[in-house]
Amino acid sequence: MTSNSISGRAAIVGLGATEFSKNSGRTELRLAMEATLGALADAGIDPSEVEGFSSYTMDNVPEYEVARLLGCKNVKFFSQIPHGGGGACAPLMHAAMAVATGVAKVVVVYRAMNERSWYRFGKPHDFGGAPIFDAVNYGWYMPHGFHTPAAWVGMFAQRYMHTYGATSEDFGRVAVAVRDFAATNPAAFFYGKPITLEEHQASRWICEPLHLLDCCQESDGAVAMVITSAERARDLRQKPVIIKGASQGIAEGQQSMTSFYREDITGLPEMGVVARELYAQSGLGPQDLQTAVIYDHFTPFVLPQLEEFGFCKRGEAKDFIRDGLHARGGSLPINTHGGQLGEAYIHGMNGVAEGVRQVRGSSVNQVAGAENVLVTAGTGVPTSGLILGAA
Repeated sequence: MTSNSISGRAAIVGLGATEFSKNSGRTELRLAMEATLGALADAGIDPSEVEGFSSYTMDNVPEYEVARLLGCKNVKFFSQIPHGGGGACAPLMHAAMAVATGVAKVVVVYRAMNERSWYRFGKPHDFGGAPIFDAVNYGWYMPHGFHTPAAWVGMFAQRYMHTYGATSEDFGRVAVAVRDFAATNPAAFFYGKPITLEEHQASRWICEPLHLLDCCQESDGAVAMVITSAERARDLRQKPVIIKGASQGIAEGQQSMTSFYREDITGLPEMGVVARELYAQSGLGPQDLQTAVIYDHFTPFVLPQLEEFGFCKRGEAKDFIRDGLHARGGSLPINTHGGQLGEAYIHGMNGVAEGVRQVRGSSVNQVAGAENVLVTAGTGVPTSGLILGAA
């Protein structure tokens, strides 16, 4: 850890969330405020103390509205992260940097979305009004039927299967394990609704090799967190969750969701960038992590992420999954909240929340001795990640 590293200098001290549903019945601003007020109450910090905000460019709730409604007096920092799910961990990184450098003493990170009842990210995209680079890029693919995120991911999945011998059943084992965790999580949309591998295989095709049960949900809801210095965190209500590592990553040949012109499309080199940086910042390695929240918008991309972070060798994630090491009782239980497949799709922010709960020891599917937790965000777009841990 270098002297100017942000590692260990900021902590997550407050956590708030709404319920997750398919129709929230209220505005995204209302959802954001409910989650933010809940996070501040959880931390025991007055709203007037908030000096900074970080969220997503895709979030429809501007920070100045949240600040106005909170009654903030001196907001000194605000940032927005692009790339949707690829940015889920990045607002925490920005908040940690602001706190570590003294720019803002208290920063709120939030994500609010009615991504089922108001709009749907899983629908075909026409890219009208998109940046010229995206419009030209996708113009090569859309005439051939690549209109949806499932289709884009399906291309990578087919190549991974061809190269390493993974099967649709291996992807199904990912889905079965996270739905098992969701089934015991009262906050999950699929609470009480586990699935079997047979049910996964019988679910309808979305874009071969992806079945319906390989695809994440479309959800309404909001999650917020409060970040302050590690020093101040010691005197607040909750057990501090230290940000031991935080990184964003873009790798060679990167395009948004469609990096098909790389020489090899079986890996996720941008997640490799994140992995190396997180391990360097924290001084930790895969052997030091007790659980992980692996971005699971689609099951196939869970496998190369396990490889990029060194939990198994290249091409061996299928064996890791077949051995059940990712499931309840395994050596690295992943997505103990149920993931985006089973709990909700809040663009990965609900996964960060589960990482916080695991370190606090308050998860409904608590992993014994969870001191260090990996959280990843995004695949196929610029990525981000965190290592969260106990003080």
